[in-house]
Amino acid sequence: MRYQVVLSFFLYALLLTGCSPEGESSRATLALDQAESVDPLKAFGTTASNVFLYYRDVDAATEFYRNVLGFRVAADYGFAKIMQVAPKSFVTLVDETKGMHASSEPKTTTIALVTDNLDGWWNYIQTQNVALRSTEFNLVKGSSHDSFVAIDPEGYLLEFERFNDHAENRRLLPILAETPTLYPEPGTSNVPAGLGFKATVVWFYYKDMPGTHKFYEDVMGFDLLVDQGWTKIYRIGPSGYFGLVDEQRGMHRFTEEKAVTLSFFTDNIDGWYEYLSNDDRVEMRSKTIEVENEYRAFVAYDPAGYYLEWDVFSDIPVNAALVEMIAAP
Repeated sequence: MRYQVVLSFFLYALLLTGCSPEGESSRATLALDQAESVDPLKAFGTTASNVFLYYRDVDAATEFYRNVLGFRVAADYGFAKIMQVAPKSFVTLVDETKGMHASSEPKTTTIALVTDNLDGWWNYIQTQNVALRSTEFNLVKGSSHDSFVAIDPEGYLLEFERFNDHAENRRLLPILAETPTLYPEPGTSNVPAGLGFKATVVWFYYKDMPGTHKFYEDVMGFDLLVDQGWTKIYRIGPSGYFGLVDEQRGMHRFTEEKAVTLSFFTDNIDGWYEYLSNDDRVEMRSKTIEVENEYRAFVAYDPAGYYLEWDVFSDIPVNAALVEMIAAP
């Protein structure tokens, strides 16, 4: 089955480059020989990361994220707002009546907002009438990370997080050091100058940690950057990360339903769909790639039932800012 996928992708690549299969028999043989070790994340790629959250009042949620946290509106479809958090990290706020999940489902996720100025964010959030999971912010000497957790207007957890100089982070820190901080546009929010975010980590919660990280590494091709034992962090985009959490130690317990969808923006949605739909380790929700005027997309499930979505956006006026943000160096 994997041979079929790689050959299909190989032929697809030839068509894109205008090459003729007849003159490429040696390359085709090489592709088949390497089939068992294909790395889909490298082969098909992602251009940005995104997470869908579901709301009763999507306009109020938009005001919170724009005014209080300084997120930028990248695309406004009315029932859904795509907001830029970090250079290539996005959050999409969805009206529950139009989305794949209801706001009443358990919000079994936490979104980490990665910053170098954690103290500044703590001091600012105190002035904004934002609900906090804990009213104390205690730094632990020698800790691999420091954080505090706020709660958005409808109950999603937002973890403001700084990764420290620690052996655990030896692979992550050089990447973060090269990632610029995205600051709010002046005059568009309450956020004071000097506060912004450089990355996001979307945390999901699992019972079967070994089986789940095997899926994400072997099937999805994710590269493990941080291993805390009970959490695993993978890079899934230029400024986007994904974290697996043992539900016995995390801020959420495992739930069957989850009001969240993890999303990957990509320029090669056809390659991803061909690969995943032909792998019997993957359960597909979409029987084909959905085509709308604004985007093309499809959805699969991870082993615990979390929704995973792949998206590519049309170059049309409503997407102009979003397309520019995704394409920016």
